[in-house]
Parts: sequence; structure tokens; C-alpha cells
Amino acid sequence: MDKPKHISVLLDECIENLNIKPDGIYVDGTLGLGGHSEQILKRLTTGRLIGIDRDETAIQRTGERLKAYADKMTLVHGNFCDVAQILDELCVDAVDGMLFDLGVSSPQLDESERGFSYMNDAPLDMRMDNTSALTAWNVVNEWPEDELVRILRDYGEERFARRIASRIVERRADKPVETTLELVDIIKSAMPAAALREKQHPAKRSFQAIRIAVNDELGAVEQMMRTAPDKLKIGGRLCVISFHSLEDRIVKTSIAARENGCTCPREAPICVCGFVKTLKSVHRKPVLPSEDELKNNPRARSAKLRVAERV
Repeated sequence: MDKPKHISVLLDECIENLNIKPDGIYVDGTLGLGGHSEQILKRLTTGRLIGIDRDETAIQRTGERLKAYADKMTLVHGNFCDVAQILDELCVDAVDGMLFDLGVSSPQLDESERGFSYMNDAPLDMRMDNTSALTAWNVVNEWPEDELVRILRDYGEERFARRIASRIVERRADKPVETTLELVDIIKSAMPAAALREKQHPAKRSFQAIRIAVNDELGAVEQMMRTAPDKLKIGGRLCVISFHSLEDRIVKTSIAARENGCTCPREAPICVCGFVKTLKSVHRKPVLPSEDELKNNPRARSAKLRVAERV
């Protein structure tokens, strides 16, 4: 099998903002093919990297690719939303930095059998973790029409959500929808001609919505942002790359809640609500890809990096 091609998004910006200490402990909560992890490992001497991924294939591939660093690398098959629990199980009280890249990895998109792509025919799957029970087949063929409308509208920002959901329900009444290209045809059949002529592929938003639902991606981000910052040392950095406005909003508001969560009236002389500031934003606005990166990696175009520091 050819090695999957992958370009790590905002790589230099992440490494710079992590402020890596040679003896520090760092977490890459979304290991993928290990592009970010490799650059962290290169900067460690006596330090340690803990890499987490839901995809067992990613763990195996990256473990092999980075085996030269095996003495300072621990790889864990798990969900990044459970990072606090994973660190407890590893008897790690606190870390110097955490990185989470919330995008789908290139191999998952490029390997058609995974069912993430609307460009190739494959069984409806879309699981990041192949041991999970819920697949895209279940969502498409078993979820109620109103729930399909909700995820297409909220997760995919699909303006034809109701028409697409109605067409899916109509088709599956005859026989289950089995493959990605079957679903693409259904989506296209529900959209007006003008929408089909738009530059963006007509199935892109719907596939994104179903993928998010299958993997509970927003719930995972919410849980991670609730618990992960508490495992940072004072001065430790949290770096989160998002690709979707809903993910970015969760990250942004979660940081703000830990930074500016005091509910006391402005005229109050002292805080009496009990708020304790635990994070501060390192940058006022998200860090965006450079023009050079966008030329080399178009998949980075919607990426936003938010960085916060434990205080």
C-alpha cells in the first residue's frame, strides 16, 4: 500500500505557539500521520509525547513511521475528548502543552473504502474509530426525517436540508441507501439546478454533517474544552485547530468562559461570584494559514488556530 500523502496544517504556527521545552510533556490529541507530533519529538530530549487517536490505523502507521522516537513517545487508541482520563490512567498529573487538530485526516478522506469521500463509491461508513457501532449507514437509513433535517442544517449549514432529508426518506422506503455515490445521487436529485452549478460539490455540506453526527465531533470538542485545560501546568499552552464554524465557536467560547467568566456587576469593587481565571488567550484573533500554505495545501483554507495559556 502506498503511504498516504499528508500535509500538517498550520505546522510552524503550532510548534511556535506550543513553546516546547526539551524536558516537557506534550499531548497530540489527534495524532493522524504524526506531522505535528514529529516536530514536537524532534525538540524533546528527556521530554515525552503522548499521542492519541480514535483511528487504530493511524496509531499503527504513525508508530511505525516515528519508531526512532519510541523511547519518548506513548501512543494511545482513544478519543481526544477523554484526554484528562487518559492522562490519569498514564499517571500524568499535568502537561506542558496540548495540540488538537479537529480536521479529518487526509488518509481518511483519500482512502475511499472509509466512506468519507463523496467523490468515490464506497459503503456508507464515515467512522473515525472502526470499533464504533454507529455508521453513516445507520444515520442515513434509520434516523427520523426531522433529525436528518437538523444535522444537515446545523452541522452542514445546508440550505436545502429539508428537501434532501425528505428525498433520503423517500428513497430508503424502497430499499436502504448502501453507498456513498447512491447518497450523492439522492442529494443531487433534491437540489435545484442552480445549486448544482455552484463551484462547491453539491454533496459536500451533507457529507460533512453526517460525518460530524456519526463521530459526535461537536460533543467531543465540548468535552475536551471542559476538561483538558485543567491538565495543563501553569504556563502550559493549548492549541486547537478547527475547520468548521461550529467547532471554532465552541473553542472560542470555552476559552472566553475561563478567561472572562466573572458574572459580578462592573461596579462591584471585588469579585464575589467565585470566578477563577484559568486561561488567557495568547492571540486576540485566530491564527490563519499563510498564503504560501494555502497554495501548497488547499485543505487548509478554512483552518483556524486558537491558542490559550494556563494561568
